[in-house]
Amino acid sequence: MARLLADENFPLPVVDELRRLGHEVLTLRDIGQAGQALSDEAVLAVARTQQRAILTLNRKHFIRLHVTHSDHAGLVVCTFDPGFVAQARRIDAVLQTEQSLAGRMLRVNRPAAVDS
Repeated sequence: MARLLADENFPLPVVDELRRLGHEVLTLRDIGQAGQALSDEAVLAVARTQQRAILTLNRKHFIRLHVTHSDHAGLVVCTFDPGFVAQARRIDAVLQTEQSLAGRMLRVNRPAAVDS
């Protein structure tokens, strides 16, 4: 299972469900880094040190960082989805297809609404 670090704005219910699914997920709070207004670069450095892929909703900034700093343990960039359990299951499904996240960026998007 994946070793992940959720950035400060990532929904905790998704973190909890990913843990229930067997992933090793830490938050910045878990490692004593919450509330410190860490820059995205600093979060990436913490994740690199911890050898964890980042879980984030901050797509714009982390996609840019991936382009300039691809020597990371992985990025999982997501769109916000109020269906937290479903979001966690989509993340899990994507992670199950990858042998290694090192240097990779995965996108997990909320499915489009279906018209009735």
